[in-house]
This record gives sequence, C-alpha cells and structure tokens, in this order.
Amino acid sequence: MRRDRMSTTIKDVAKMAGVSISTVSRVINDSKPVSPEARRRVLKSIEELGYKPNEVARSLVTKKSNLIGIIVDDIGSSYVAQIIRGVEEVGRMYNYDILLCSSYGDKEAEMRFVQLLMQKQVAGIIMVSEILNSEVLTYLDMSKVPFIYLNKYYNVLESPTVAINNREASDKVMKHLIDEGHKRISYVTQEKDVELTIEKQKLESYREWISSINESGIVFEVDGHNISDGYDLGERIIDTLLEKKITAVYCCEDEIALGLINYFYDHNIRVPEDISVVGYGDISLASYYRPKLTTIKEPYYDIGAVSIRRILKVLQGEKIEEQTLVLPVQLIERDSTSKPKNI
Repeated sequence: MRRDRMSTTIKDVAKMAGVSISTVSRVINDSKPVSPEARRRVLKSIEELGYKPNEVARSLVTKKSNLIGIIVDDIGSSYVAQIIRGVEEVGRMYNYDILLCSSYGDKEAEMRFVQLLMQKQVAGIIMVSEILNSEVLTYLDMSKVPFIYLNKYYNVLESPTVAINNREASDKVMKHLIDEGHKRISYVTQEKDVELTIEKQKLESYREWISSINESGIVFEVDGHNISDGYDLGERIIDTLLEKKITAVYCCEDEIALGLINYFYDHNIRVPEDISVVGYGDISLASYYRPKLTTIKEPYYDIGAVSIRRILKVLQGEKIEEQTLVLPVQLIERDSTSKPKNI
C-alpha cells in the first residue's frame, strides 16, 4: 500500500531499495552512473511508495527544472488566455508546469519578471507583450535560456517568435471585399509606431488593392485597442464615411470593429446592409456579437502551443533554422459583410 506522497521522503525510498540516499539522488537526477539492478530497485521503490521528488530542490542540483515561465501583458485579455491555454496543455503533455507573471505593460516589471524566472531556473521563457522593450530582448538574447517573444503589435523579426503572415492576411480581407463588389473601402489603423508594427504590412496591402481598382483609399487612425475606442472613432469619422459613400470599413483589430458596429447600431446604420465591417484577430467576442464579425483568425491557442513546442525542441538539442514560425492564415466569413447596395 502506498504511503501519503507528502510524507514519503528520499530516505524511505533508499531504505526500501536497500541503497544509499546518494544512489537514489543519482537515479532521480540522472547525474552519475548507477548499476542496472540498483536503478531497477530504486524505480520500483519510487513507484510503490508514490514518491514525488521536490522539483525545486532537484533543480538546484541539476540546474534544470520542468518549469516554463510566461510573462504576459494582461492576464485578463481574451487572446492572452488562449495563448496560455495552448502553452499549458502542451506543457502538461511533456510534464512541464508554468509560472505565470503579468506585467501590465510596464517595462521595468517585464525585466524584473525575466530576472525572477531566471532565478527560478526555468527551462524556458515565453513573453507575451504589447510594448517594444529592447532592454528585455537584449537580456533574453544574452541568456542561455530558450525563449519565445510574442508581440501582438510590434514586429520582432530578430527574436524567436510565432506569428501569421500579416501581409497575406490583409490580402485575403481586401480580396474578399472587392470580390463582393466593394470599391469605396476605408481602413482603420493604429497611429503609433506604424513603421515598427505589423500595421506596415497591412497598410501596404490595403493601398495596393485600392490602387488596383483605381480608387483612392481613406485611412483613419485610432489610438487605443478597446471597444470603447472603436465607438469613439465612429463619432469622429461618421460624416466622412457618409460624404465619401464608403461601403466597407476594414479595422485593424476586432475590438475596434465591434465598437464601430455598436456606434452604427446606435445611429441607425445597419451592418452589413448599409455598410460592411471587417475585423482582425478573431477574439472570442467576434462570434458572439450581432452581427457576427467577419475577421482574420489569429490562432492564439496554436501560437501558444507552437511556442512551447519550439522551446522543448531546443531543450532536446534540435536545431531551429527559422527565427519566425509562420502559421496558416484564415479569413473567417460571418455576417458583418455583404454585397454593397445597388450591386
């Protein structure tokens, strides 16, 4: 009969196996050679007693741990939760646990958490950030701990990351709208650091498609990432949309698109009958709002899962050639787009 796991010690395992404590330690940590017979007896005793090694103490000896550190911008964000779920579920398959820290966009907090995780001797670090923190990136690059840097807004091409092809994604949106018959299409972009962010690729695609149908596009800028920011944007741009007879608005984020749809609803502008709206991201709310939002799917769960698999491959000694792992792009067609009127 097994003893309580919490009360079983390495001394109990050594006594049952008829070996020294140091021999048990060597088997557990795989640190020095042990005879096959002694190893068999130790492993059998561990199983029968239900002994679980203290992972913290073990990491101090082996300089390794079965811990993956995750630093996120905000644990309350829906896309962050999906990334964490992907990391956690794959990690569990390989007997890795996670240590989770939330920086709330504070550069000093990001650095402090990176250093803390290093002290905990984590096997790898996954950072999910919405700011550009070059100091942290330099620190991670100089460390010997494998890491993945995920950023929803900024291009991080010089660091290991997992992402989608934003140019291809934007091409899919524009082709979809133009195929439906839209010509007067507006794009809503984030105004901050455009040259450094994924917005650069999306804007280039938008402008090239607009040029291809001999139209002049209208780009609106928004400073914020929330549904309320999208609603406020509607109040600023409504007169221009009506004057220019815009039939479709392509938004850089789902939250902005949902806020804009709310504004239209409050002002008796029907989506998609009067104007089509497309988002970007496929957050959970995109399929719950009415009309359901047509959008680009950013596969956040898969991004988390692929991130930890990449770290585990590095830990196993596999050589990774590409810094950026690119996942497939998918346009989710729902109810917020249709053919424009009179077509």
